[in-house]
Parts: sequence; structure tokens; C-alpha cells
Amino acid sequence: MAALMELFSNDQRIWRHGPCARAVVETSVWNFAIEQLAGGHWTLLGLWGETDVAHMALLEETAAHIAIASLNCAEGRYPSVGRRHPPAIRLERAIRDLVGLEPEGLPDMRPWLDHGHWATLRPLGHQQPPEPMPSYAFLSADGPGLHQIAVGPVHAGIIEPGHFRFTANGETVVRLEERLGYVHKGIESLMIGANLGDAVRLAGRASGDSTVAYSLAFSRAAEAALRIEAPPRAVWLRALMAEMERLANHIGDIGAICNDAAFAIMHTHCGVLRERVLRAAGVAFGHRLMRDRIVPGGITVDLSREGASSIQAVVTEIKRQFPRLVELYDNTASLQDRTVSTGVLTSALARQFGVGGYVGRASGRHFDARRGAGYPPYDKLHFEIPILTEGDVNARVWIRIREVEQSLSLIEQIMKELPVGPVRIDIADVHEPREGLALVEGFRGDILTWLHIAADGAVARCHLRDPSWFQWPLLEAVIEGNIVADFPLCNKSFNCSYSGHDL
Repeated sequence: MAALMELFSNDQRIWRHGPCARAVVETSVWNFAIEQLAGGHWTLLGLWGETDVAHMALLEETAAHIAIASLNCAEGRYPSVGRRHPPAIRLERAIRDLVGLEPEGLPDMRPWLDHGHWATLRPLGHQQPPEPMPSYAFLSADGPGLHQIAVGPVHAGIIEPGHFRFTANGETVVRLEERLGYVHKGIESLMIGANLGDAVRLAGRASGDSTVAYSLAFSRAAEAALRIEAPPRAVWLRALMAEMERLANHIGDIGAICNDAAFAIMHTHCGVLRERVLRAAGVAFGHRLMRDRIVPGGITVDLSREGASSIQAVVTEIKRQFPRLVELYDNTASLQDRTVSTGVLTSALARQFGVGGYVGRASGRHFDARRGAGYPPYDKLHFEIPILTEGDVNARVWIRIREVEQSLSLIEQIMKELPVGPVRIDIADVHEPREGLALVEGFRGDILTWLHIAADGAVARCHLRDPSWFQWPLLEAVIEGNIVADFPLCNKSFNCSYSGHDL
């Protein structure tokens, strides 16, 4: 097995790229990387395109090395990664829709994000006027007694739109096929030509429940490109915001999963604790979701004494109340009957798709960007990465429970060790093109941001990759063989982002 860092020769590297290597490679090297992915030696972190270039971000987990292979596509074509590595299929379908590059050998050439309603075709590539699009063809399934159930794209309540096409034999699901793209916002198109201040605001709106993580990923990518570092106090306060965001979302998810199993009391109590976290965040940082607080160069608001007191108070309250809720969950037989052995994701699939967050860690994949790729201040903080191997709904709940406990500990450590000093530095004018990459651990898993800054300081291209890109396909896998009524449980235990996926 070749080491990832030995893949590129020095004359291929783009030296303005930081902090990891990026290189323009030959087709033979591109194909070699595909075989390494197919063989399970490397992990696919991302796949995106520019007008005439395809980019592939790769991770060698054992060495914690990240690199980007870029392939010039002079004729608008490149060898398909999805032909040999299924996790790339939807990414390549999105590249066709957004950029127009053709993946040669891709087994599924249907549109993915483009539903035929855009003002232009290929908005990130050689744009063309729109043209009529044939009806979307869902995959067929043959067999006696099979029937289809169409759900969505419009759902009850305020859930975002997505279409789920079930093929079932009685109550047992034989196949689930998703269709997404209904909330495509064109964020990556809007970023082109924007200054860094406007672009980070757009990044923070990619997925509202992960606004801190996205803003942090964008800011770290910008800082890597510009070769600057945020002040130490800002770095620690960023981590404080990230852990509060993780805390609120995990607590909310635990309650929502229980609610889908008709155990509303957990939903109520978890909702109260989540609200406490959001209110504390509002006092501490001036916004309940802490949106627009993280920017390239630091943060926009410092933590006041009143804010620190509100955070300490909510940590104390959760440490007192949360163990009782965990005991209630663990000792309710009717609830365990719904979550244990339901929606099992195998360790093999979790590894193949490089799935992150609680979905991956509940199925034995030991990866957390805070430690696996590593970024400050987590190198100075003590925390454990909970791992289970059962891969069912119950395991995904328990990973969240353990991560709540770890986040509480991290918040206390940050508050104790928080350095003094400024929280933001000025960014110097840019006079040459720069590029940067960042991998940040959001509550769902690792968020990838790749940023190309033009010589005038504006964004030339920014790619945002949500953890849900590798989680949505696995939801299709785990529901097979389960009953239709268990889909809400499986779906909520994954809690993939529609908005973050539909950039």
C-alpha cells in the first residue's frame, strides 16, 4: 500500500495551498487513487469540480494525512471514481449538474441536484440555457407482492423537503430510494466573487443547526490559505461555541428519536434542556445559534462575565438532570424494543463510506476530526471518542449520550483554561491567489471546506461538503429488512441535513 504523501511529486504540487498538499496529477495517478479507495486503503473526503478541473480530497486515516488530487479535464471528462467506489456516485452526479464535467464509467447518470427548474444549466461551469428534462426514473424492483410507497417531498411540520420512495413486501422494506435537491440554494455560486466577510456568512447558512461548525470550517480554510492564525482566546472561544452547538443538537436529537418511538416524555425533557443551552448561548454570544460569530481572523464578540456565568449555570443544570433522562431511556423496555437491533449499519459499510459522526462511531469507525485531523485547541484538551459496534438506532443514541458527557467536560475545561487577550486580528490585503482546506468536526461529523481566494482577495471558488453526503446513502441501506413504521426512527437516528446536502 502506497503512502498518501508519496503520491505526488514536487513538480506537481500547488505550493500556494495550505495546510495539506494539493497536486495536479496525471490520469494514471488519479486511477491509482481510485484503486486505493476501492481497496479500503484510503478514505474519500470530498469530490468536486471547477470548469475544467476535477478535485478529489483523500484521507489516509492511519497517518492522519490529507491530500487533494486535481485532474485537468481539457475535454470535459474524467475517469469516474464512483465506477469503483460507490460513495462517490452522488458526488459525481452533483458535479455533472453543477459543473458539467462528465465522469466516464459512472454507473448512475441521472441528475441529482438539478430538477430541471434552474435558470441556467451547469451554474458552476460552462453555463447553458435550461432545456426540458425527462421525468426522474426511480430504480425498479421486481417480485411478487411488491408495492411502492411514495413519501414527500413535502412533509408534516417544518421538516425540510425530500422524497423517499419505498418498495415494500407487506410491511417489510425491500428498497428505499431517496431523491434530494429540493432545497438547493446555490450557495457555492453565490460565493464566487464575494469577499471573505460575505462568504463566511453564506457558509454559516449552509445548514442552520451547524452554523458554528460551518463558519469555523470556512474561517480555518481562509486562515490556512492566508497563512494566518486567529488569536489564542478566539481559538478557545470557537471551541466553546462548537461544543455548545454539539450539546444542543445531541440533546435535541435524543428527545426527537424517543418521540418517534412514541415516548414523548423524553422529548419534552430534552427539549427543555436544549432550550436552556440555546438561551445560554444567546446571553454569552448574542445569538441563540451563535450565527455570524466566527469569522476569518477570529470571532466578532468576546465572552462577558455574564455570559460565562450563564454557560456555567446550564452545564451544572444538565449535569444534574441529564443522568436521570439517560436512566429513563435505558430502563424503558418498550423504548428499547423499538431501538435495539433496528436499522443496523454494518462496520464494513461505515468504513467504505468513510461515514463520520455518531453514525460512523456507532458502527465502529474510530474517526473524529478534532483528533484524527486535529486542530487547536483540542490538542490541549482531554476528551474521549466513544465507539460502539452494534450500529443500530440504540447505538446511535448512546453515542450521542456519551458525546453530551464529553462536551460538558470540554466546556468546563475550556472555561477553566480560557486565555486572555484579543479575539480578532485584521486580515492583510491579498496580492496573489491562495488556497486552503479545513476539516472540522460538526455535531453530525466532519465538515470539509476547500477555498480558492483570487488575487484580488475575493472568493474564486469554495466547496463545502456536509457529513450528510456520505450518510444519506447509508440510510437507504439500514432500512432494508425493517418495517415501514421503523423508518422515522432510523431517519431521526441519522438526522441527515437536507440543507447541508443541497448546497
